Amino acid sequence: MRSSRTALAVALLGVALAGCGGTTTKPGGGEEPGPAEIVDGWTSCAEAAPRAGEVITVPNTATSAPAVPEPRIGRIDPAFTPIAVVLCGRGIQPGAGGGQEQTATERRAEETSALLAALRLPDQQADGEIACTLDMVIPPWLALVDEQGRWLRPYLPTDSCGKPRSEVTAVLAGLPWKTVATRTVGQIESPAAEAAGCAQRWADMVWAETRHGRPGPSVPATSPAAGPLRLCVYQVPPSEQGGDKPAGDFVYGGPLPAERQAGVLRGLSNRRAVPDCATPASRFAVLRSLDGAGPDRYVELDGCRRFLVAPPSGGAQLGQGDDALAKLLGPV
Repeated sequence: MRSSRTALAVALLGVALAGCGGTTTKPGGGEEPGPAEIVDGWTSCAEAAPRAGEVITVPNTATSAPAVPEPRIGRIDPAFTPIAVVLCGRGIQPGAGGGQEQTATERRAEETSALLAALRLPDQQADGEIACTLDMVIPPWLALVDEQGRWLRPYLPTDSCGKPRSEVTAVLAGLPWKTVATRTVGQIESPAAEAAGCAQRWADMVWAETRHGRPGPSVPATSPAAGPLRLCVYQVPPSEQGGDKPAGDFVYGGPLPAERQAGVLRGLSNRRAVPDCATPASRFAVLRSLDGAGPDRYVELDGCRRFLVAPPSGGAQLGQGDDALAKLLGPV
């Protein structure tokens, strides 16, 4: 379980893994930013920043967040005197009926002097001798509000790796934040997925692995004997089908009954040839050991009816399933 400090750190500074050294950038392509645009009449995060902090994309959101033109981010005009700072972000909380929901939060603090000093620091120059990490930092969505209700988006000075300076993040982490609004914006994990022990979303790895070339050889590395398995079945939306790594939404699952597991493992150990096929599956199954050991197994329940056995050590192998195998992977 996350501590409150960890949860606040996530809200303050989103971090997403990236394949290259993504960093924050200055407005204007690397030039010193100009003054921030001052806007009349602060209302709420829901109106000014409906998508702030959106690191995790969730399906079936309760409301569709509209695109909102945002004011120009920049340096703080010396004549602008803020009395409060507002942080718009996202969080995760247990759903009323189980599962997990994503929430949009609005937090407010009324101590601004230390933050102003940190925000007025210069950017640090890049240093080729410093090793920068390969993570992409998503800066927090901040607004400074003055006593007239005017507000602006302050520029966050960066360190030598192009990420918000530690002085800024340290001050933000230490402010006495008060949550003034919370609203549910989507579902991270449904009660049914939680009860089944399955993730809400999963990628169709059969399609992903065969999209740009077949794993080989096509002789499954599966023994008819294995420990108890968990079945998780996912539906792929039409918009995802045929993509490089189509994601499916949870439909049903749970521990696979022993009488069915024996037949499933026999089906996954056949040596049928895998014909060329380019029909995306609309449903696929994921089979994983209850104790976390052994290979992951993926089965297309329609389309090409292929399956993939992926040992932890690598060397995924492709096989050809059939209607009988798909029936054994029906609702548990």
